[in-house]
Amino acid sequence: MWRCLLAGAVLVLGLTGCGGEGERTLGAIQLIQNLDYRGALEQLDLAEEGGENDRLVNRARGIACMGLTDYEQAAAYFEAALAGSNGVVQNVDFDLNFYLAAAYTKSSRYSEAESIYDAILALRPNEEDAYFLRGNVRLALGSHEGAKEDFDKVISMDAHNYDRLIEIYEVLDYYGRGAEGQEYLRAALASGDKEMDKYASGRIYYYLGEYQNACLDLEEAREKGGVESYLYLGRAYEATGDYNYAANVYNSYLEKGEGNAEMYNQLGLCEMTRGEYRKALEAFQAGMQLENTTMMQTLAFNEIVAYERLGEYSQAYILMGNYLNNYPDDRQAKREYEFLSTR
Repeated sequence: MWRCLLAGAVLVLGLTGCGGEGERTLGAIQLIQNLDYRGALEQLDLAEEGGENDRLVNRARGIACMGLTDYEQAAAYFEAALAGSNGVVQNVDFDLNFYLAAAYTKSSRYSEAESIYDAILALRPNEEDAYFLRGNVRLALGSHEGAKEDFDKVISMDAHNYDRLIEIYEVLDYYGRGAEGQEYLRAALASGDKEMDKYASGRIYYYLGEYQNACLDLEEAREKGGVESYLYLGRAYEATGDYNYAANVYNSYLEKGEGNAEMYNQLGLCEMTRGEYRKALEAFQAGMQLENTTMMQTLAFNEIVAYERLGEYSQAYILMGNYLNNYPDDRQAKREYEFLSTR
């Protein structure tokens, strides 16, 4: 099965400096932005040897390890950075705690992550992201009532934030509580909020499974030209079974010359469903040519599957070996590699 985006909680944290980084630490942050995590770690070793700020060096090391999916090591670096505090709580301490909680979550250390969010909220009770992320880990711990309290709090803090509302639905759906998430969506539609535009209502209809209504609203919304409008419109048409028109939607955006890795990936997935494996391969590879894409792992995996569907198993086997060198923790890829070795 090819890869698409997984519904669930994803914490997106800034990579910009906190102030006070040395030259090599700043260089490492740039390497991280370019997805060269191993190169960043090498640069950070030099930064440490050069006497640069230990806390910020360990912060950057933790971020690089997150990129390498080595979450336990990432957590250790963030813990070391926090241990270097002088006892006065600063913005960097909140930043580090968010990172550490993310590393704990990725390592399935949900109780520890929850404790960190508790501590953040004790000092910053209006930290909306902390409520949302604590709700995520509470779901993972099976604390549905606690998660609902957090999500209700998030919505009460900003009832017009439909991006966050949809994120709440996606997380609930991921944990098998999609019907509960849809109650939030229906309540938003029924609220009569005049600030809800067609893009917001179209996405809500999409997640409610009302695809015709979604298509109508998103067709109107895409006139604004945003990439997400096109992505949702295409997905809505795919959900109705009209893959030809969906592919046209994705291509109409890409023909503007505005490269977008997620758009190329979605086009590739659509072409795979249509049985157009060569076109799918071309889409995945086009996405991989873009600089600084955060979807390289997804695109690389889907490229391999496209080669499999084309019957080019030798090429798929070679690429899967390279893939596992970069992403050694991918269990699905390991199983696929074993399969390819028999072809």
